[in-house]
Amino acid sequence: MSSPSRALVIVSGGAAHSPFTTPDAACRGGLPAGTTDTFLREGLLAAGHEVFTAPAHVGAGQALADEAEPGFSAPPEVLPAEVTINSAGTIDGAGHHLAGFLALLSQRYGYTSFDLVAHSMGGLFSRAALRVLRDTASPLGVRSLTTIGTPWTGSFAAEVEAGQRDPADLAGDPRFAAVLAGFSAEAASAPRDGAAEQVTSGYLTGADGWNARQAGLLDGLTVTLVGGAAFTADGPPSAWPNDGLVSLRSALAQDVPASVLPHRVTHTFDDVHSLFFAGQFGLPVERALTWDPAVLAVVADAVAREA
Repeated sequence: MSSPSRALVIVSGGAAHSPFTTPDAACRGGLPAGTTDTFLREGLLAAGHEVFTAPAHVGAGQALADEAEPGFSAPPEVLPAEVTINSAGTIDGAGHHLAGFLALLSQRYGYTSFDLVAHSMGGLFSRAALRVLRDTASPLGVRSLTTIGTPWTGSFAAEVEAGQRDPADLAGDPRFAAVLAGFSAEAASAPRDGAAEQVTSGYLTGADGWNARQAGLLDGLTVTLVGGAAFTADGPPSAWPNDGLVSLRSALAQDVPASVLPHRVTHTFDDVHSLFFAGQFGLPVERALTWDPAVLAVVADAVAREA
């Protein structure tokens, strides 16, 4: 059971529209907490946690609605843009907005520590927020971090788009032609130097990469990493197996040094990256990482372990 000073925040990923919800109030239209967060929110609330979902909008702005089915509408409150994650912007920019959102929760409700449960690039946004809290000497703390399908060392789709990976690496499964085409179309409408361009090994890895600049932030914090391995084929391990967008190797941060990620617990599921991919590949919703009851059980255990 969470203490009154502690809250759990679900953070969605790149190109996500997600509403602000509280333990007591959710959206009145569509899914209660949007496509990414609804199942996790309901399960973690049932486990006794004080659960909030961080608002996110594709581009600068407020999280008013997600028109894609099933989406969401009529959230309980629309927060200002400055505490709403721009899910198409830079990783560090998203971190500033997420840190502002945590500060707002502290001001309103008195929380002083948080458990962060993050899907996809939300894991990178969460790590960026940790740096903001440290650099501003914030009194707020993060008790646990759980990342679900997070591209710790990049997404192969983004790397193909950036010219950092040969598309032949994905030739082992013809369905990935559609994945790459969809990512390319999305990236074409995204801002330059934003999330779509930063979620690559070229940006995240290496001695001068973004990961290296986060060294020390996760010291003393056990991080739980969840990866999907729905698809397997002959090819480089940096691409296979994968969840349709992120390789298992990246999701489990296998190439992230201990100086950046000293304490980790990893879990692998036969799941796809998101509800969108489940629909695209004709799979049941339970095969989407944030809709899998087994993933929910891992998340609930990770948060309880840090209590």
